[in-house]
Amino acid sequence: MTDTCVTDQSYAVDVAGHTIDLPIVAIKPDFAISLMMIIDLGVKFGEHVGKKLAEQLASLKPDVVVGAATLGIPVAIEVSRSLGLDDYVILQKSPKIHLGDALTQTITSITSKGEQRLLLDRRAVPLLKGKRVVVVDDVIASGSSIKGSVDIVRKAGGDVVGIGVVLTEAKEWMEPMGEDAKLIKSLAHIPQFTQKDGTWKPIPETLL
Repeated sequence: MTDTCVTDQSYAVDVAGHTIDLPIVAIKPDFAISLMMIIDLGVKFGEHVGKKLAEQLASLKPDVVVGAATLGIPVAIEVSRSLGLDDYVILQKSPKIHLGDALTQTITSITSKGEQRLLLDRRAVPLLKGKRVVVVDDVIASGSSIKGSVDIVRKAGGDVVGIGVVLTEAKEWMEPMGEDAKLIKSLAHIPQFTQKDGTWKPIPETLL
């Protein structure tokens, strides 16, 4: 990702009763997103979103929670904790020494440059095979990361019964997710932005 710029504007969003102000970051001269870095929002916010997502996912009776590195890690931990689960599975993105024969899935992201790979340690496959799985993440924007997570869980034999995200962004993710879009539970929605008269305004069609 190049030529990005953190602007002096922010966007306030109510996340299930907890309001946060997200910086608006210009991706192109006429296009911007509001950026949530969940790892910078503190322990209490992580606990809050974990509890609220767990409330939406509990009726699905999941056996295990899956999240993708890096920003999906705190979400997976807190959702697991609130569901009363101990084990969780993290999909890695860097080729660590123990992942030489990992299951892999290629993804792209609106906030990352180029293609990335999700890697599932084969030693985690028994935690997923034949189990009811919920996949969680911080934000769904393009849909690629979540779709990749769902696909790799299914490769491992897991039954994806639900998807939980803190924020949905715009609507670009709906088409690539296909029927799996119906599985998504979220706590709030954020639009994308365009510049008008020197001010960043939400793009109407990206609002709910």
